[in-house]
Amino acid sequence: MNREHIPAALIAMQSPTFAQQFEEERFARLSALVDLLRPSPADLDDPALAVDVSRVEVLITSWGAPRLTAERLDRMPALRAVFHAAGSVRQITTDAFWERGITITSAAGANAVPVAEFTFASIVLAGKRAQFLAREPVSHRHDWASGLFTDGYSNYARTIGIVGFSRIGRLVTAFLQQLERVEVLVADPYAGAEVVARSGARLVQLDELLSSVDTLSLHAPELPETRGMIGAGELARLRVGATVINTARGSLIDTDALVAECSTGRLDAVLDVTDPEPLPEDSPLYRLANVSITPHIAGSLGTENRRLSDAALDELARWRAGRPLESEITQDDVRVSA
Repeated sequence: MNREHIPAALIAMQSPTFAQQFEEERFARLSALVDLLRPSPADLDDPALAVDVSRVEVLITSWGAPRLTAERLDRMPALRAVFHAAGSVRQITTDAFWERGITITSAAGANAVPVAEFTFASIVLAGKRAQFLAREPVSHRHDWASGLFTDGYSNYARTIGIVGFSRIGRLVTAFLQQLERVEVLVADPYAGAEVVARSGARLVQLDELLSSVDTLSLHAPELPETRGMIGAGELARLRVGATVINTARGSLIDTDALVAECSTGRLDAVLDVTDPEPLPEDSPLYRLANVSITPHIAGSLGTENRRLSDAALDELARWRAGRPLESEITQDDVRVSA
């Protein structure tokens, strides 16, 4: 990129997202890096903006960005780069996009931080079954300090299974090193044993992991081959009292199989994502005392979203300066990522 040339740019995302991610400080930084053709999100299909769309060289995108189809890209012949201030770019990229050789970066690394924090907190709380005890506090009013003396309430010398050594999986593994005498097992066909070992974990096959863990935490991407990867057979391999934690994608777990296992009390579940999402109102999972369900809150919310803006702006600054990008996404990346 010519450092002297100031690229023309448009914002393409939901207006509420833009207002949250680009408050005064970050909007000022964006305005200093590009020639912002519009000060607010633009409708790329609006005929009134046809001239701006034809000139745009850079798109700043986030949640609510339109899919970059061949038809839209034909109206943006000058487009050179997209800086995505959110996680996955799968929903906005197309074959036509990749064919044009347009650069795209993602803030998925920044979005991994709150998900990993939430997951780590969920693992620690689940170690004491806190999410489930809190559902029916009246029934436990006589349990104070005396009614829970079992090995099932502990975060010491436990075994945690991480399925998917993704950005989030790696961060969760790092956070887990804070716990004493905890063994972390990782199952991921794309991970290397040495890399996993350096993180303080051990790479194993999924079957070995399932039969060994007290807590199973899912961090695999949503792909055709991962849909339902944790089904009845896999859940049956988990030991009695194990907790299943899913902050990745609901489709990784066979919901009916999970209902069957949790209904008997054999397994507990902490679900920030479900399949379908949301669950039907009559789903048994809502009524089970050993199941905790939150409405997909692990990812960036509130001020956490500004971390994503900073990541996108950092990449834009590198691109403007002709420096190597740190979070560029390729078509191959999209095939194996969330």
